Amino acid sequence: SMASPALLMRVVASAYSVAEKAATIVRNVMSAGDLGIVEKAGPNDLQTKADRLVQMSICASLARKFPKVTIIGEEELPTDDVTEDLIEDGHCEEILKKPCPAQYTEIKEEELVIWVDPLDGTKEYTEGLLDHVTVLIGIAYGGKAIAGVINQPYYNYEAGANAVLGRTIWGVVGMGAFGFQLTEAPAGKHIVVTTRSHSSALVNECITALNPDHVIRVGGAGNKIIQLIEGKASAYVFASPGCKKWDTCAPEAILHAVGGKITDICGNSFQYNKEVKHMNSAGVLATLRNYDYYASRIPNTVKESLVP
Repeated sequence: SMASPALLMRVVASAYSVAEKAATIVRNVMSAGDLGIVEKAGPNDLQTKADRLVQMSICASLARKFPKVTIIGEEELPTDDVTEDLIEDGHCEEILKKPCPAQYTEIKEEELVIWVDPLDGTKEYTEGLLDHVTVLIGIAYGGKAIAGVINQPYYNYEAGANAVLGRTIWGVVGMGAFGFQLTEAPAGKHIVVTTRSHSSALVNECITALNPDHVIRVGGAGNKIIQLIEGKASAYVFASPGCKKWDTCAPEAILHAVGGKITDICGNSFQYNKEVKHMNSAGVLATLRNYDYYASRIPNTVKESLVP
C-alpha cells in the first residue's frame, strides 16, 4: 500500500478546501449586503463581518484537523463558539497525490506555524474593488514560509453572469505553484506595483528613485504578488511599515516556489516562527525576476528611515 501523504501535503490539501470555503463566506457576506464594518486603528484599518467569519472558519477548521499546529490570524477574536456551518472538513485530492519535497517529509505538527489573513484588502472589499481581495493561508517551518494558499474570491467577477467566480492558487517551495499561468513582466519594462491606500512621502520617494515606466496602485499584498507572478508588474515596492506576517507568508511561499524573491526594503528576509513580531517594520521589496536590479536602486535615505 502507498504510504500516507506527508503532514505538509495534508495541511496544504486541507488549507486549499478551507480557503475555498472562506471564499464562499466572503461572497455570501457581500451579497447579503450587511458588511458589519468596524474601524480598528482608523479609517484605513477596517474589519468586516467577512474578516471575522472567515478567520473563525479557517482557524477552527485547521485546528480541528491539526491540533498541535500554531495558527496565528490577523483578527483578535474569541476562539470558542464557532458554529458547525463554519467548519470545512474537506481536502484537495489532487494535492495529496503530489509527492512532498524531500526536505519537508519529516515535519511534525508542532513544528508548523500557519499565518492567516482572512480577508486581505478589506478596505477595497468595502469599496467594491473586489478583484483586489484575497484570502491568505501561509505555512511556515523553521521560521521560513514553505507553502501557501491564496484564494481570490472574486477572480473573473467582471467576466459576465456565466463566468466561474474565484480561484485558488497554491504552492510549496521545492515543488512549484499551481492554479495560475506563470508569466514574466515585459522585458526591459519597469512596472512597480505599490500600495493604494497607505501612501506616504517615503513610499513615493522610493518609487521615484526606481524611475519606473509605470506604477500600479492596488490593495492587498496577496493581490500584489499575483501581479508579479502573472507578469503585470515587475516589482512590488512598499517603503513603509504596515504590512504584517500574515500578509506576506502565503505570498512569499508562492513567489519562492516559482523562483522569485521577497525581502524587506533593506534586503532582510522575513522570519515566521511563532515568537516573531507581527509587523514587517521595514516594508516589502518583491520581484519574480531581477530582484538585484531593484534592490540596488533603493535609496540609502529610504533604508535608513525604515528600521527592521
